[in-house]
Amino acid sequence: MARRYDCNDATDRTTGLREAASAVRRGELVVLPTDTVYGIGADAFSTEGVKDLLDAKGRGRNMPTPVLIGSPNTLHGLVTDFSEQAWELVDAFWPGALTLVAKHQPSLQWDLGDTRGTVAIRMPLHPVAIELLTEVGPMAVSSANLTGHPSPEDCDAAQEMLGDSVSVYLDGGPTPGIVPSSIVDVTGRIPVLLRAGALSVEELRKVVPDLEVAN
Repeated sequence: MARRYDCNDATDRTTGLREAASAVRRGELVVLPTDTVYGIGADAFSTEGVKDLLDAKGRGRNMPTPVLIGSPNTLHGLVTDFSEQAWELVDAFWPGALTLVAKHQPSLQWDLGDTRGTVAIRMPLHPVAIELLTEVGPMAVSSANLTGHPSPEDCDAAQEMLGDSVSVYLDGGPTPGIVPSSIVDVTGRIPVLLRAGALSVEELRKVVPDLEVAN
């Protein structure tokens, strides 16, 4: 039976974050608010948890799960060949609606799907998400919807779709907006915008002027 906690109530928030952290450590799924939409998450290093996440969404391994982190410092243990321009993007836009596709450390024992040696990684601008991520470490997080359905802007919508496949729901109220994060590939010499979202090409080029846009 899924448990739900109102994170706008101080007592419920404390309990909810504790229960969510315990669930993640057990390899279970949690729903959490972010600065874009609600996400469904699991321990990034739990192969079974990530598989359950994909199954809950009805999503295949061909669409690997992004990873959310609670601090830019966490990047040092997760990625390799991270360019100066990539760090400049982190400094300018994290926490926030920028996802970076980078080469992950080959030694990492995780299975996020068919990633071909890369990981899509982001630090969200939401206090509940950051607090949970700081407690449990990197989480595989995808939008908390069934594949093909709209991404949820509130906890009710997420729970209606995902039900008891999730152990803990953290209700932070409506999310600020449904515009997804912008995605920039930093695996090559020149950063490439793969998806325009909350951050425009113009905003990104103020930091990395030679940013290219994928066809």
